[in-house]
Amino acid sequence: MISSICTLYSSLLYSHFIESRRKMALISQLFGDEIYDPFLSMVNKCPVLNTPTDWKETPEAHVFISDLPGLNKKEVNVEIDDERVLKIYGERKEDKDDKNVKWHRVERCRGEFRRSFWLPENVKTDGVKASMEDGVLVATVPKQEVKKPEKKMIEIEEIKC
Repeated sequence: MISSICTLYSSLLYSHFIESRRKMALISQLFGDEIYDPFLSMVNKCPVLNTPTDWKETPEAHVFISDLPGLNKKEVNVEIDDERVLKIYGERKEDKDDKNVKWHRVERCRGEFRRSFWLPENVKTDGVKASMEDGVLVATVPKQEVKKPEKKMIEIEEIKC
């Protein structure tokens, strides 16, 4: 009895393995000799994942560091609005190629990208600076001291009946 169950189980595993191989062969025919990676596809299409940005706070400022490989400062915009939203945006242009060129793989994202960050109350919006070197953008937003609301004691009046 146990041997027949083991035989049946191994037969099912083998048929599952064969079916999986057939599916992978079909995917390989459709997408080339690489394994289709849905995560990589999602990363390439998502402007948030494709424009990684670090945000750190120092005693003097909030610092944003964005990886924008292949772009120069003329292709990137940094702005801050009255609502204290820092915006980093631009566009990666399509490569203009010779018609005789055959692409085997395209993984780098093309098109517009945009990142927005809501800033805390302690930022000084008129002192923002940005610099870019080797495809790395650094935007620095200085901090200012936030005035704490003053406490004012209210005298409680006595009501005369």
